[in-house]
Amino acid sequence: MNAIPAARGRPCAVGQRLAGRAFRSAEQQPQRTAAKSLVAKAVEIITGQAQGDAAAAVNKASSALDRAAKHGAIHKNAAARRKSRLAQQLKAKQAAAA
Repeated sequence: MNAIPAARGRPCAVGQRLAGRAFRSAEQQPQRTAAKSLVAKAVEIITGQAQGDAAAAVNKASSALDRAAKHGAIHKNAAARRKSRLAQQLKAKQAAAA
């Protein structure tokens, strides 16, 4: 008759889950932001809105996307898709310049 009611254990579990979410969000948000910023910078360079080495910018963006995917900040397939689209844009720019 000394069983602990199920509702009694839930607030602790809910609190732990929320704390875990907050920690993951705090850890992953800067990686997501960095990856998105580098991708945007690479796109600006490719489209000619900013000056710089397009290949180096795409390389940095790809590396940032890989790091973000490694830590779970973004899904690995999303990172691969974004890297592929960047590479396509770079290849199209290089083909147009040649």
